[in-house]
Amino acid sequence: MEMPLHPPLLSRAEVIDLLLQHDVTPTQQRVAIAMALLSRDQHVSAETVLAQVNQAAPQVSKATVYNTLGLLVSKGLVRELMIDPQKVVYDSNTQPHHHFYNVDTGALVDVAPGTLVMTEFPPLPAGTYAEGIEVIVRIRNQA
Repeated sequence: MEMPLHPPLLSRAEVIDLLLQHDVTPTQQRVAIAMALLSRDQHVSAETVLAQVNQAAPQVSKATVYNTLGLLVSKGLVRELMIDPQKVVYDSNTQPHHHFYNVDTGALVDVAPGTLVMTEFPPLPAGTYAEGIEVIVRIRNQA
């Protein structure tokens, strides 16, 4: 879910520079979508991005949002988190980290760095390597 709004971490010019550094052509629609995602640390759905971008007046289609999100994920600018089969969230923090997901409220919160430690790793299948580890701890409110 979307976290509380914070002051922007990146300006429009910085977002454009970031897109260019990652070989993403900064069209008007892509910049608007990237601003909605990258201007602060947050976890948002594609629907939330669409609503934020089109807040003043509809200008970006749903297909453009989904295509741009896919591009930003492939370029390493955002992380795609599969919360469950029906829920995908985009995380503007691309540093390796884990999450708490509150099943009751839908809140997704970063786990503090260094607080989740794996002491053993299972043997990998032949011909593969570990690209990363992502843990989502599902929690519920106490009754």
